[in-house]
Amino acid sequence: MKNYYIILFALLGLLTLTTSCEKDGDEPIIRKTVIAPEILTMPDLELLRANGDNEVTFVCSPVDAGFNASVNYFLEACPEGDGFQNVIQVYKGTTCSQIVLTVSELNAILLDGFKEDVTSSADFRIRCELETDAGMGVSSLEYSSQTVTTDVTVFGLLRLDVIVAGATGTPQKIVTLASDGFYEGFVKLEAGDSFTLLDPDNNITYGVNGSSLAKDGAAIAVEDAGWYKISAHTVDLTFENLRYLVGIVGVVNDWSAPDLVMDYDIDGKYWYLNAVVLPNGGMKFRHNEDWSNDFNFGVVDNSVELDFTNISLVNAGDSQDILMDAGTYDIKLWIDLDGDSKCSIVSSNP
Repeated sequence: MKNYYIILFALLGLLTLTTSCEKDGDEPIIRKTVIAPEILTMPDLELLRANGDNEVTFVCSPVDAGFNASVNYFLEACPEGDGFQNVIQVYKGTTCSQIVLTVSELNAILLDGFKEDVTSSADFRIRCELETDAGMGVSSLEYSSQTVTTDVTVFGLLRLDVIVAGATGTPQKIVTLASDGFYEGFVKLEAGDSFTLLDPDNNITYGVNGSSLAKDGAAIAVEDAGWYKISAHTVDLTFENLRYLVGIVGVVNDWSAPDLVMDYDIDGKYWYLNAVVLPNGGMKFRHNEDWSNDFNFGVVDNSVELDFTNISLVNAGDSQDILMDAGTYDIKLWIDLDGDSKCSIVSSNP
């Protein structure tokens, strides 16, 4: 009889444990062979400006790991044979069954890695990251689809040339991503420069009339040297020219202006400063030497070891300092105000 009760209680305990795990998901069991996500259908990637508002759809199958988990999907592209070393992120989201973008949106993304107005061969994949904190020994699991290779043709963006009075050489430009008359971009100007905007396709010159954009309007002048973010709408004639200073602040300058001013790489779309001599201590990135502007980048937790070649940043007043050892560094910053900003800080003398 005693053995009977021991067996009975053991069975009841096992049943309770099994029910609890099924209900709470405390002990996910990953299947021996995970079914990775796959790209099922690719759209035609001969992109045309005239079809800019049309939609293209990537059809994919989700991951099946044998348990429910929080998952993020990444649709990625690269030149054929690159092995996703120079990856272009086409999409990030929590679902992947149908990834829909407009032709203009996709074109603007692919211009980061492919030459305009020529046909290139590209590799695509759908990758996923499963988040788990249920005692599996890792914080996330990653799976990728088979690589799909296809031809890609992207079109060049319509532009306005920035014609600086007295300047020679190829002019800087601002572009429209959606071919809708709204142009935007970063332009580097010297103190005292004045400029107009030229539409080279239609031979129209824009200046300003007061605060509005105007055909054959007055030249726009700047007082200070540096990078400016120019926005111009040739349909509703709105215009904005804002100084855009990206700076490093920290122990290196006693946490006060003037910040260490970064330069901008137009092609790479990142801010950089080379051979920066930093002391021991913290640093952050901020906009226009003010904590209350567009961004104030630090890290979530500086008590954990960082990969200084790829530091994820958060834009928040309570973000923590990036802690540095004294040395000379090359620094790059990729700004994404939607949440995926990052930086690299590597020794100038490896």
